[in-house]
Amino acid sequence: MGFSEMMHAFIAAKYYVYLKENYGEKGETAFLHATRHYAEQRGRRMAQRAIRDGKPLTYDTYCRYSEWVNTEEAKACGAANSSVMQSVAPDCEMHVFVCPWHWQFKKMGLPEAGLLYCRDLDASICRGFNPELSYTTVQTLHDHDHCVQIVKNSGLDPKNMPKKEERNLKSFEYHCAHSYWSYADTVRAIFGSEGDAIASKVLADLAAEFGRGYADIILGYSDTDFTHI
Repeated sequence: MGFSEMMHAFIAAKYYVYLKENYGEKGETAFLHATRHYAEQRGRRMAQRAIRDGKPLTYDTYCRYSEWVNTEEAKACGAANSSVMQSVAPDCEMHVFVCPWHWQFKKMGLPEAGLLYCRDLDASICRGFNPELSYTTVQTLHDHDHCVQIVKNSGLDPKNMPKKEERNLKSFEYHCAHSYWSYADTVRAIFGSEGDAIASKVLADLAAEFGRGYADIILGYSDTDFTHI
């Protein structure tokens, strides 16, 4: 087994559990704040690559500069993304019927964590990429039979739909490390040593669930600057 979307979701879910357990509603607010912080960093990396390449910060470019594709692990357990494009222009509307993040949150019995995470994640990535774009998640798989995501005035060309470019992709080892450390930095900033303790618990849970080796690899990213390409 390798790093995957499910491990990525596991990290976020565990931060939710401990933040909620320790701080109640304030913990949920901290979790959402950390999720937005993490996601906006991803979006800014995408924008940096696009600007470097002389590309406009449009939704078409956003799609091409996405940093991930489904892993073999997600495909093997039947959790790889399955979606339908309901419309392209003027608004892009996507319906998602299978998602590995939903799969993992459901497996852990944490639909409330999934709701909080998924309602803002993609919108925050897009906001980090270009805050002038309008991306909303209208409903999620956590409380409906499919997720609905809408990009207003997408500007997509139905005859030349964007595809993710391999050169822009990052491994899920990188994504899991980014998620872990972004949440860790945020909870530490808010709660000090108590935030440090939460981050340590999340890493211990990751080691118990997936193996010590994965936790050690994530520890190796402690000095990585995830804000820049």
